Amino acid sequence: MYLLAQDTLNGAEGKITVTRDGRITEICGMKKIKTVAGIQTSDMKTIGTRTVQKKANGVTQTGTGNVYFGSNGSNLFTDMLLQYINTGVMETFDITITNNDPTASVGDQVMGYYGCMLTGEIPLSILNDDEAMLNYDFNFSYTKVNRLKAFSDPVNLGN
Repeated sequence: MYLLAQDTLNGAEGKITVTRDGRITEICGMKKIKTVAGIQTSDMKTIGTRTVQKKANGVTQTGTGNVYFGSNGSNLFTDMLLQYINTGVMETFDITITNNDPTASVGDQVMGYYGCMLTGEIPLSILNDDEAMLNYDFNFSYTKVNRLKAFSDPVNLGN
């Protein structure tokens, strides 16, 4: 039994929304976004064995993405950065990422990321004569995640 190619997901099919100050904005101009959770562990050694065991002791929750410069997503990040520069208040926001490929039988997945905060560098201005479409990478962290809707199992499988 195996997954059929028709049920693999097209990475461009979906949407991203940002909730900021209670306002929900669908982000256009996003090239990619990826969230990860990294399990942190500690080594555990004991007399009587040379085996080094691992014990989970935390998780780091981060995301990366790429956005076209001048899009509403880029403008949103610039606004947040300028607010921090001018007031010292770093705003948090929530992101919802929906995978929705209508050609796949697995349906949608909707993930919510809460308490997001921009990290790293956000460009305020860009000029580059080698680039026809300006874009930049960005980073963020989040404090909570929920799966709001899960994919279903594929309708058909190969055998």
